[in-house]
Amino acid sequence: MLTTLSLFAILAAAAIPAGVHLGFRAPRLREIGTPADAGLDFEAVRIPTVRRRSLFGWLIPAADSTRTLVVLHGWGGNAELMLPLASPFQQAGFNVLLFDARNHGESDADTFSSLPRFAEDLGMAIAWLKRHHPGRAGCVAVLGHSVGAGAALFEASRNPDIAAVISIAAFAHPARVTKASVRHLHLPAPIVYGVIRYVEWLIGHRFDSIAPMNTVTRISCPVLLVHGRADRVVPVDDARLIHAHSSGTHVGLLEIDGADHDSVDRIEDHVGALLGFLEHQCALAVPAPG
Repeated sequence: MLTTLSLFAILAAAAIPAGVHLGFRAPRLREIGTPADAGLDFEAVRIPTVRRRSLFGWLIPAADSTRTLVVLHGWGGNAELMLPLASPFQQAGFNVLLFDARNHGESDADTFSSLPRFAEDLGMAIAWLKRHHPGRAGCVAVLGHSVGAGAALFEASRNPDIAAVISIAAFAHPARVTKASVRHLHLPAPIVYGVIRYVEWLIGHRFDSIAPMNTVTRISCPVLLVHGRADRVVPVDDARLIHAHSSGTHVGLLEIDGADHDSVDRIEDHVGALLGFLEHQCALAVPAPG
């Protein structure tokens, strides 16, 4: 006969997978506009990624530019939400490639979304750019927001084609995010532990291996961590923790007063600092003409 504790364990084991897939499913927000609405010329593209899926994206060219900024949105976002940041970079002479991760925007669906899958898609977007637009890939920098920022840091820790990273509102460790997201449910600690272990099994990575506070220690290219001091989703302390774990002076931290998690307008006010960072890194990565 089953004890009460054994029955509880069986029910928990059955409920955790269903709860994870339902509770952590990324909402899909499709684009309703295009870069043309911001006065930008663009090419709509499809980028092949892993598992025979493809990604939707926009390539916004800058005349005769060998520098490209690849932009990755956050959880439940899409390329259109990142457009306000694309315009000033394009005007400054950077090609800009924006794309939707799987299960987001107009990209193909897949079984689930995760930070590693965001990173896979980012890597495939960079590979596509180098293959189909080699003249624009002399210096490839990446800008990611939230989960996209964590993915950018993870990909930069293993991809030598990335010359620089701008990370906006990255969390320090996925376990901290997971615990915060279920705190309102008042789950017993063993259930929360089970959720974390199930997600690790599902995505094929231990959280410690993909946590930005750890991947940043494996990145050799320059990194600029950008975070709003008023972020109510990912506290600015996460950025400080990532910065504290970084090794070397190639990782900088820019804190923005009054910026919440999705305050793109506040980030735009400091785009000069972001541009200065990329201008310097790409000047080092790409030899000057002549």
